[in-house]
Amino acid sequence: MDWKEVLRRRLATPNTRPNKKKSEQELKDEEMDLFTKYYSEWKGGRKNTNEFYKTIPRFYYRLPAEDEVLLQKLREESRAVFLQRKSRELLDNEELQNLWFLLDKHQTPPMIGEEAMINYENFLKVGEKAGAKCKHFFTAKVFAKLLHTDSYGRISIMQFFNYVMRKVWLHQTRIGLSLYDVAGQGYLRESDLENYILELIPTLPQLDGLEKSFYSFYVCTAVRKFFFFLDPLRTGKIKIQDILACSFLDDLLELRDEELSKESQETNWFSAPSALRVYGQYLNLDKDHNGMLSKEELSRYGTATMTNVFLDRVFQECLTYDGEMDYKTYLDFVLALENRKEPAALQYIFKLLDIENKGYLNVFSLNYFFRAIQELMKIHGQDPVSFQDVKDEIFDMVKPKDPLKISLQDLINSNQGDTVTTILIDLNGFWTYENREALVANDSENSTDLDDT
Repeated sequence: MDWKEVLRRRLATPNTRPNKKKSEQELKDEEMDLFTKYYSEWKGGRKNTNEFYKTIPRFYYRLPAEDEVLLQKLREESRAVFLQRKSRELLDNEELQNLWFLLDKHQTPPMIGEEAMINYENFLKVGEKAGAKCKHFFTAKVFAKLLHTDSYGRISIMQFFNYVMRKVWLHQTRIGLSLYDVAGQGYLRESDLENYILELIPTLPQLDGLEKSFYSFYVCTAVRKFFFFLDPLRTGKIKIQDILACSFLDDLLELRDEELSKESQETNWFSAPSALRVYGQYLNLDKDHNGMLSKEELSRYGTATMTNVFLDRVFQECLTYDGEMDYKTYLDFVLALENRKEPAALQYIFKLLDIENKGYLNVFSLNYFFRAIQELMKIHGQDPVSFQDVKDEIFDMVKPKDPLKISLQDLINSNQGDTVTTILIDLNGFWTYENREALVANDSENSTDLDDT
């Protein structure tokens, strides 16, 4: 018989030997076939009573285009109605007074000093009488949050009332800010926040003395602080939630206090004296009166001891117009230098120090900036300090994860970022750091002399 015919018959005959082992792949295929079979039977046997499950529900609604005027008007009107409804849900002054009366009526003795207290039983009674608007304040969670160390298991009535007042204020402010959210996406653009603050100015007694011609500069000064600290990625917009969570709005609305102390005004960035100080410094630096600052003009900022190398980096990295800096860019510069302990300020300065754009500072970067400090020391007749000593001190202060590199996070975590940056960019700052022990000794001697007199 021909061997081809034998082979053909062999292949045509099924292999019935039971002891043949299946390969791993065959087992996997068989498993998948069985799974598919049983799953199909199960799925086919299910009784789907809801036709809705057969389609994917709509989850995205695009914003109206600029030319879709009717849709835009509809969106604006619906948002306005929604915000009005939310506003009506808040407690008004009369309802807050009624709440205070009920709390005072149901206080639980004994008092702690002059502070009235209330236990959980009376707390719930007040919640029943206060009305539907107050219902969400009278929960076990809120009571437990305000419960501290009272041996009778009570909370302070004043603390609870302040908690309610704070919540109402936050919701009122949220609604007020949302009215300026043109896009309706939960954030404010720079122009939105400018409009909000501009319309807020007449309601702040501490700003009554500002001339209307200064309003635009004041608004720019105020808005810049929000965006410098709350928009580190420079996206041009800030979440309303972030505005409410930070203390800047509290500082701004503090200007409603007609009896605000002079000290408080001086430390408040949003006060009239502070805004006039910053703008006055800008005008004093602008020697050619063209409304912009050149590198030479900016070099006289503060004690006029910043290094040329650092100023070069400022004009290389920051937005300039024909090599000169406008007021908005100047505000970022001031905010960074006046708040060097803050992460946003350190991020600003770190970007300038990172000359190689590597995301870290190495020995080369530190030496590049400190050489300029050494040169200024020679010009002022001081003996230059060894870079090796300063470099070792910086690494000892920061204690970076990588012993050869200092990242931005290393600077922030060390709580020494302000000292390190000052050493590298400002001769006066370096001199103060280098002579810190002598300065402390002098201060002690002066205070001792004053005590003796």
